Amino acid sequence: MSIYEGIWIPLVTPFKNGQPAYDQAQQLCLKLFNAGVHGIVVCGTTGEAATLSDSEQRHMLSAILEVLPSTCPVLMGISGSDTRVLAEKVSGIRDSGLSGFLVSAPSYVRPSQEGIRRHFEAIANATDKAIVLYNIPARTGVNIDLSSVIALQRLANIVAVKECGGNQTQMTGLIDCTDLKIMCGDDAMLYQSFWLGAHGAISAAAHIRPDLFVRLFELMRAGEITLARALFENLLPLIQVLFCEPNPAPVKAALAMQGHIREELRLPMTPMSTAGRIRLTDTMEKIMALPAAKKTAPLRIPFEQEIRTLSLT
Repeated sequence: MSIYEGIWIPLVTPFKNGQPAYDQAQQLCLKLFNAGVHGIVVCGTTGEAATLSDSEQRHMLSAILEVLPSTCPVLMGISGSDTRVLAEKVSGIRDSGLSGFLVSAPSYVRPSQEGIRRHFEAIANATDKAIVLYNIPARTGVNIDLSSVIALQRLANIVAVKECGGNQTQMTGLIDCTDLKIMCGDDAMLYQSFWLGAHGAISAAAHIRPDLFVRLFELMRAGEITLARALFENLLPLIQVLFCEPNPAPVKAALAMQGHIREELRLPMTPMSTAGRIRLTDTMEKIMALPAAKKTAPLRIPFEQEIRTLSLT
């Protein structure tokens, strides 16, 4: 299996009194790794990277690489509108444990497809590390069209796409018409994306019960479609509540309920509303009642039998 498959986590950035809590981030990423996740993204959207200084981003990357074993690949999120600045940034990051960069399309400026293509070419040519294209038009204002992805795949270090466009036609085209690894970035479409042939997911919701998200991937890969669908139906209410308010506020609220971090965000992000937290508490009680899925367990164990009968709806 390629390292750009399976369940990856876009790690939240814990804060304490306004400053990044690097020790809490280390503890959390180790918990996620021990639950079986296949990779970690540092300084992504869920990590509130837009509010972190370059120095804080570098410290966070170093902190995560310090504690994770080499068997756990790590990507660093890269975003912005100035191609030259981003190319310089990736060229200066040479940490040996870093697998590559998750790079979004330029935001706000709304370039043409030629501009998008040349943007990624410049960044890819500035580093020998892997590049994962990040298509999230709801945030950037532009879609990375399938034709642009096909043109970019000729660059050896462009290896995968995180697809968050919510467009099944584009997802199918990426899977059928490119040689890249395709990773779902829309948690509500996890089952559908895996069914279409996506190779993995970068899932914010998988911070909570990562073992179950890993099991979902394993079941789909093994062709256990009925069991996978039953499990996804149990996970869907959690996914829905974790995205009922701007990400990562609900995810941080859920992690705080579990005692992993403080529920603290940097403006303009704000904590989850009272109404949302009430809904989250109810959903969390149900999701935590689901049986544990051990990463080393065989597929056919009582866990799957219980999943058939349990329901969160």
